[in-house]
Amino acid sequence: MNIQIQEQIKHILNQIGENPERQGLLSTPKRVEKSYEFLTSGYHQTVEEVIGEGVFDAESNDMVVVRDIEFYSLCEHHMIPFFGKAHVAYIPDQKILGLSKIPRVVDVFARRLQVQERLTNQVAEGLMNTLAPQGVGVVIEAYHLCMMMRGVQKQNSKTITSAMKGDFYDDPATRKEFFDILKSGPIIS
Repeated sequence: MNIQIQEQIKHILNQIGENPERQGLLSTPKRVEKSYEFLTSGYHQTVEEVIGEGVFDAESNDMVVVRDIEFYSLCEHHMIPFFGKAHVAYIPDQKILGLSKIPRVVDVFARRLQVQERLTNQVAEGLMNTLAPQGVGVVIEAYHLCMMMRGVQKQNSKTITSAMKGDFYDDPATRKEFFDILKSGPIIS
C-alpha cells in the first residue's frame, strides 16, 4: 500500500471540488492506487519473463498470425485510457512461440503509460529480440479516449499504426500477405 499515492488522490479530489471524506469517496484513493498498480504493471515485467519457457523448436518457417488481441493502455499525455486490438505476425526461424505468449507480450508494453506508436514498435522489437524470427509485423488499431472524451471529441476516429521488422519490412510480398490476412473476415464462424 502506497500512502503517498492515496494522499495525492485525496488532494486531487479536493482540488476538483470534491469531498474525499464523502461516503462514496472514502475508499477511492485506495481503489485508484490499486487500479494504477495493475494498469502500469508492465513496468515490472519483461518480454523474457512473460515468454519464459514458451519457445519451442520447430522446422516451420510459415507465417504465424495472432489477430484481434484486445488491449487497454493509458495515454502518457493525459493518463486517459486508449484501447483496441493488436494484430501480430512472425515468421519463425527454427523457433516458435506458445500462442498465449504473444498477447502477454502486448500486455507487457500496453500496461505502461504509452503512445500507440511506441507501443507498436515495442511489441515488434520485443519479439524480434527474444525470438529472433525471420521477421515480425505488428498492426495496432485503437480508440483514444483523450480524443473522444475531451479535446476534439471525435468519437469514431480510430488510430492505426504498424511496425514491420525483418522480412515484413524487406519483402513486399510478405507484408502484403500479412495485410491480406488482416483484411479478411472471420475464417472460423
